[in-house]
Amino acid sequence: MGLLDGKVTIVTGGGRGLGRSHCLALAGHGAAVVVNDPGAGLHGESTDQTPAEAVAAEITAAGGRAIPDHSSVTDWAASQKLIALAAAEFGRLDVVVNNAGILRDRMLFSMTEDDFDAVIAVHLKGTFAMTRHACAYWREEAKRGAGRGGRIINTTSGTGLFGTVGQANYGAAKAGIVSLTTITALEMARYGVTANAISPIALTRMTAGVPGVAARNPVPDGPKPERFDPQDPANASGLVVYLASDAASWLTGQVFRVHGDRVQRLRGWRSVGEYRSRAGRAVQPEELVTGLPEVYGTAPAGRLPDPAAHGA
Repeated sequence: MGLLDGKVTIVTGGGRGLGRSHCLALAGHGAAVVVNDPGAGLHGESTDQTPAEAVAAEITAAGGRAIPDHSSVTDWAASQKLIALAAAEFGRLDVVVNNAGILRDRMLFSMTEDDFDAVIAVHLKGTFAMTRHACAYWREEAKRGAGRGGRIINTTSGTGLFGTVGQANYGAAKAGIVSLTTITALEMARYGVTANAISPIALTRMTAGVPGVAARNPVPDGPKPERFDPQDPANASGLVVYLASDAASWLTGQVFRVHGDRVQRLRGWRSVGEYRSRAGRAVQPEELVTGLPEVYGTAPAGRLPDPAAHGA
């Protein structure tokens, strides 16, 4: 018996890389899968490739259930139809994995409006469109007494969490996805819908051309089994399967980093130090001349500490 027997899932960007690995893993644990991928190039350009068909065929050849879909998540109406397609084809919808993405990397001063808009449209708007339409479906199911909850699994990245030179558009989108995940979790809890995000470290066509990826993400220490590839996209799919399952119904609003054989829980913005006005009123700029260096631990050696500054 599979962990996802009877579940119906949609995976956007499911034809290659991480998305393909997620589709195969979800199907391998019993889920029916709608493999969404328009076959676009790395930068969003049109191609004649049909990776969704290949993945769906691979799943059905192995005895699973899958259908391809070629719509773009940037299309509001098409995203709504994709939700309806899953429910019509398989009788229900349980899980949406938002994975679709493109890159148009440039330094900030060279990035065009189209570069920015195109990346935001696929990553952030696409994630919102799929999430919005899925949540509307689950809400209607709950209102008519047929609610079974649902799972939203979003994809963020190290760029969205920590920043990367040359990826202002991509980083802004991925950071926005983290906030969207948190808010989705808050709003949909009453309907039994969870929302979580993963930040996978993997070698795919999207990361292969990004300078310094390997240096910023060294292979974790410790012995590794023979033939284990810490950069394999499939390493993140075990977490996706778990988050899609009923066993993860308690877990929502979280962000996870996946690197090789490790799943890391991430914690968002939190206060690690503060400066408090000496007068108990609005902080004056003159106070910050000495106050903020104290908070950051960069005050010159030998200077008396400012009692209003409270560092980490």
